[in-house]
Amino acid sequence: MPLIFYVTHDGNQYEADVAIGDTVMQGAVNTMIDGIVAECGGSCVCSTCHCYVDEAWAERIGPATGVEADMVAAVSEPKETSRLSCQITVSADMEGLTVHLPASQY
Repeated sequence: MPLIFYVTHDGNQYEADVAIGDTVMQGAVNTMIDGIVAECGGSCVCSTCHCYVDEAWAERIGPATGVEADMVAAVSEPKETSRLSCQITVSADMEGLTVHLPASQY
């Protein structure tokens, strides 16, 4: 299971071992990390799992596309690396992935 790092808006860092095939959102919810609310349970309809992919990972993870891109466009304070964590499926090569959680979700 790859280790994923979650950095809160105030700089606290949490980590979770996330099973391959699960999403970054599921990793946060399963380990009760604040900042990913996940109201819709990962259906890509609420944007309460918004995160910023760390710059070092942005190219590897890629940008939001399709419906996700539309949802990201409506979040508070979107950035170029904004993604919905429910749409990032964890793979073996994501060991050390870091995502930052926006203040708007606290």
